[in-house]
Amino acid sequence: MYQPHVFTLTEDGYRGPAPSWRPGVPSVWLVDTDRDAEAFGRLASGILDASERARAQRLAFPADRACYTAAHVALRLLLGAHQGVAPDAVRLVRERCPSCDGPHGRPATGGGVHFSLSHTRGVALLAFADAPVGVDVERVPEPQVVAEVAGQLHPAEEAELAGLPPAERPAAFARVWTRKEAYLKGEGIGLAGGLHSEHIGTGPRPLDPPGWTVTDVAVPSGYAAAVAAGTAGRPPAGGSDRRK
Repeated sequence: MYQPHVFTLTEDGYRGPAPSWRPGVPSVWLVDTDRDAEAFGRLASGILDASERARAQRLAFPADRACYTAAHVALRLLLGAHQGVAPDAVRLVRERCPSCDGPHGRPATGGGVHFSLSHTRGVALLAFADAPVGVDVERVPEPQVVAEVAGQLHPAEEAELAGLPPAERPAAFARVWTRKEAYLKGEGIGLAGGLHSEHIGTGPRPLDPPGWTVTDVAVPSGYAAAVAAGTAGRPPAGGSDRRK
């Protein structure tokens, strides 16, 4: 289980440590998007670019707008701290999609830092690394959702869920969903890559796809999260990372 850093917002921004990492070991940050929603909102106009502000406004529900705003303000504050620039000066771009070569692949900074962002109401996760990285956080779903969506998973994962007592299936489904989405985001293809394509597993420990390390992330009760780090050509992570 990976223990994330906790992002703490000050009255005028962020004054904590900048993200740093060793080869193959991502730096993962947990953001409570509800706690400081008003402060994030005040900072947004001077930090987010026009496209980010427009996307936030297109979200139908205030809670979703607040969550998106908090996550993206925190992202820019942390990237700015790492790069030594103002958060509004951070350049965000999209890589080419590896599946279709369209302009909707992994998000990037144009400056050698790989990062990934995920948010759901109340919580955001940010991951930074020197190699491709993906992160995902989700609420544990209702049993009906599990029954409706489990068929999209790898057949072995669907069988694993079916073999569990009904009360255990939502948490197991949330584990495998976040593991798989983190991996697919790290690959740069997202859910379009197909949830059935790799067997990563619903059990206590994920199975690593070739060239990747997938690790569950400690998040508040009622949520599940995972981070996937590209490991091709890199030595295994040592004992000083934040996994426990």
